[in-house]
Amino acid sequence: MILLFLRKCILFLMLCVGFCSCANYKKIAYFRDLQDSTKSQSVALLTYKEIKIQADDILSITIQTIDPVNAASVNQLNSMPVAGITLGTATTANAQVAGFLVDKDGFIELPMLGKLKLIGLTTIEARELIKEKASLYYKEPTVQLRFTNFKITVLGEVAKPAPYILPNEKVSVLDALGLAGDLTIFGKRDNVMLLRENNGKKQVYRFNLNNSDIFKSPAFYLQQNDIIYVEGNKAKAATLNAARTQTFALVGSIMSVLVILFTR
Repeated sequence: MILLFLRKCILFLMLCVGFCSCANYKKIAYFRDLQDSTKSQSVALLTYKEIKIQADDILSITIQTIDPVNAASVNQLNSMPVAGITLGTATTANAQVAGFLVDKDGFIELPMLGKLKLIGLTTIEARELIKEKASLYYKEPTVQLRFTNFKITVLGEVAKPAPYILPNEKVSVLDALGLAGDLTIFGKRDNVMLLRENNGKKQVYRFNLNNSDIFKSPAFYLQQNDIIYVEGNKAKAATLNAARTQTFALVGSIMSVLVILFTR
């Protein structure tokens, strides 16, 4: 009877160790609803909406004219870092951000051109406004404008969680996850969270990477200061409880020795 009881205990402990140490490999593949076929498939995608300029954005603005000396004052200030503002990136820690800061009221101030209200405009609309204003002072000006602090943050179960400063403004959730090195094996692919600030309130969006409906989400394309969080799955919790697993293994080993002793 004692021998039978010990064998049952060992079997139970081995099952516990197996369940604790083995990761759940289900729901790892992305877009599982798409058919596994050699034929091309089309997926509906929402129309991309241009990003609006907000307060505290930093813009790189360059004016080019026939005589480059005329616009030198604007271009020189464009290369100067904004006072008191630093941002960390995946490659450069505490890099100072250069450009023109949009103030709390939505204005920037350019040499010669004065104060211009850009808040609520897209980069294309802002470029046209600055070009129209510059035409009063410069001959045949061309204007280049882009964000220099378009920052998103990726946290949780990804290979490289960090804030990222992006070189362009048309960036999707998949682009951000790719920058962060993709999800780890422990990331929950069916419940990725996105936090977005809108009119002083936090909006929460959730994505299921196993399903192609992600392309229809209004938050598929990111905005400034979006935060993506990937939650860990149950397998992650099991790996963090390594002490318990080791205890089971140790007890199992001791009981195995006892069984051998009793059988002999």
